[in-house]
Amino acid sequence: MADEIELKLALGAEAPDTLRHHPRLAGLTPSLTRLGNTYYDTPEGDLERARMALRLRRADDRLLQTLKTRGQGGGGLSTRGEWEWDVPGPDLDLAGLATLPPMAERDPQWLERLVPRFATDFERETWWLEEDGLTVELALDLGEIRAEGRSVAIRELELELKAGEPAALWALADALADEVALRPSDTSKAARGGALLDRGWTLPEARSPAGWLHRAAVALDALADTGRDAWRDEARQAFQRLAEPGDDALDDETLRDDARRLAEALGGGEPWLTPAFGRRMLRLARRLPGDVDLA
Repeated sequence: MADEIELKLALGAEAPDTLRHHPRLAGLTPSLTRLGNTYYDTPEGDLERARMALRLRRADDRLLQTLKTRGQGGGGLSTRGEWEWDVPGPDLDLAGLATLPPMAERDPQWLERLVPRFATDFERETWWLEEDGLTVELALDLGEIRAEGRSVAIRELELELKAGEPAALWALADALADEVALRPSDTSKAARGGALLDRGWTLPEARSPAGWLHRAAVALDALADTGRDAWRDEARQAFQRLAEPGDDALDDETLRDDARRLAEALGGGEPWLTPAFGRRMLRLARRLPGDVDLA
């Protein structure tokens, strides 16, 4: 078992090409892998309700089984438990799954009732950044999530910390946001697949500044996958709540101004996902404690 520490960033339409030419990646040679993933759960979604995700991943000539547990964090940064191992296939390794700690207190009948629920298929372009004791895997994922004849696009960048301090992920994201249209994303591919399967999104309750930022991030994720303006309005209202005086307001005028500007961008008619938008949202995420439960 390992704790996965990563910063997830959703990208604008032109951002992947801008990213490839960013000075921070100059001199680094990326690798390209095609990843096909099938996610499993009971028909009633018991794993999803327990905030776990189970998948089989085909990567070149390997078949990997992965179990991930509930994430903790916010503003795109998350820490999750992860168990991953090679399996012969073509089916799940139920015996191996049963030995994992997260399954110890679960109903054993879950294992007998696991079925494929949805799939993701994407190309992963990977760069490795190594400097001064820091090792970060930058993974650009482009593809789609599919469920029952419906699909949504995958266009995201994951910065996964392999060695060093988590603060380095924020510094790297800030540098990339100078040119790349990006924003923190709090919704995993598994949670997006569940929303696509169930034809619905649910926003988290918010009772703190970190909670309101998390609510805004999830609303923007829902907007990206559905195109419905109601989610844009929800995100705008969450940023407005952060900007207003009150118990949930930020205690820093610069951050309150960032929240106001983010709300204004979502209220206008112009394209809102710009490098400036991403820098402001990253500033908020970096300063607010990541203490919310993530899907």
